[in-house]
Amino acid sequence: MTTTSSPDSFISLPRGVEGQRRADLGNGTYLNPVFAGDHPDPAVLRDGDDYYLTFSSFESTPGLIIWHSRDLLNWKPLGPALPEPIGNVFAVDMCKVDGRYYIYIPIIATDVSPDPAAPPQIYVIHAENMEGPWSEPINLGISGHIDPGHVVGEDGNRYLFLSGVSRVRLSVDGLATDGPVEHVYDGWRYPDDWITEAYALEGPKLTRRGEWFYLTTAVGGTAGPPTGHMVTVARSRSVNGPWEDCPRNPIIRTWDADEPWWSKGHATLFEGPNGQWWSIYHGYENGFTTLGRQTLLEPIEWDDDGWPRAGGGDLSKPLRAPTEPTLERSHGIPLSDDFTEERFGIQWSFHAPSKDEYLRASLVDGLVLQARGTSPSDSSPLTCIVGDRRYEISVEMELLGDVQGGLLLYYSDRLFCGMGHDSDRMTSYRAGRPIPYWREPAPSANVLHLRIVNDEHIVTQYYSPDGTTWTRHGLRYDVTGFNTNTADELLSLRPALFATGTGKVRFRNFQYHALND
Repeated sequence: MTTTSSPDSFISLPRGVEGQRRADLGNGTYLNPVFAGDHPDPAVLRDGDDYYLTFSSFESTPGLIIWHSRDLLNWKPLGPALPEPIGNVFAVDMCKVDGRYYIYIPIIATDVSPDPAAPPQIYVIHAENMEGPWSEPINLGISGHIDPGHVVGEDGNRYLFLSGVSRVRLSVDGLATDGPVEHVYDGWRYPDDWITEAYALEGPKLTRRGEWFYLTTAVGGTAGPPTGHMVTVARSRSVNGPWEDCPRNPIIRTWDADEPWWSKGHATLFEGPNGQWWSIYHGYENGFTTLGRQTLLEPIEWDDDGWPRAGGGDLSKPLRAPTEPTLERSHGIPLSDDFTEERFGIQWSFHAPSKDEYLRASLVDGLVLQARGTSPSDSSPLTCIVGDRRYEISVEMELLGDVQGGLLLYYSDRLFCGMGHDSDRMTSYRAGRPIPYWREPAPSANVLHLRIVNDEHIVTQYYSPDGTTWTRHGLRYDVTGFNTNTADELLSLRPALFATGTGKVRFRNFQYHALND
């Protein structure tokens, strides 16, 4: 075992807080992703000169963070639309009708139906302002469908298009259904010899341009083979159809596994600044599926026949920015947290908390986390999303009572790695379980500093009694396989703090630094 001084190994990159990746290059161009890290199923809303985004939050609470921008590249968080746990939340849609904002939300395993195998239900929340407060979720009684897409038809009625593609009419206030769910579109069929995960017609999003309604859908499956997911388009002069398929379908697809972005899909077409049209969608970064589905922005061109065409070309190269930068070229949020603020940091969320247990954190001389469960897998750890290929995280922890606290890289309750300490001994975790044969000679102590380095999937760990002199953990891990194609669940690998047992853990000075690429 080697003991060394803390290496000066993190270098701040010039393009974002803490060296985090950002799209805006500051010279009138941008480089995808617009949102690095796990930001899947982007739902976009234009409201005059303002643009809003949110993403699937699944079982993380607080959920559905709303983001605001005026230039499509620099985004600031407004806050969560779902501050309390309600279930597994994904693939929402946002709209504004008659001065009120709405979010339509598929949810699995709610208090109404706690069975995780139960079919999803679609709910709606609404507010007078995108910053909230948002209403309590209202169950629309739509079962077995996901991926709602809201539209106001040429008849003035409101509709939700659903996976499948089916459709249901809504009441005037958008808070109830007004008719049955009906199948309305069979989807465009790709050749049978294409390598995809499954057909999976989903993600219907409606856009009106001129006399046409454009129906954007996703087919091919959202993960699996890199050439699976794709973006298809149909159009009609009426929300009642008939729907005509685009002759150039799919308009967006990963054609070859050598491309920089895999499984591109779940797109929305919308008009941006200066009349330019855009497509926003998600994709996996080639070789870094551990980061989850990241958000991509691509310009859209229109041909003489009124059909859309993707205009981004090679997404490994910079593209022209939508407009002059706003928000002082400020994007994202710092992940580091000294836990001295009185409010809970917006970068943090609990994984799969129960309704009566998720408020387990207090800010008293640091972040005090009440222990839960007997292992990290049932502890509902506190996590944050990262979007860098190489980074370091570190934290100081103080153990209070009969408790184990620690620092993890956490994919799900079945797949994680990291270190835990109970004042007496260190437990090493790999592949979602403790390593029974490994006794790491960490010192007995109530206060311990922990650090993890993830260098393009190679994980090295350190611990220290004082935060100055560090000991390298005796094992290194390769976490390349910590992704959806190994463990399902469409998640990402995230830094996490956990506390198990019956006591508490006080965390101080969590630090995140992206490493120089």
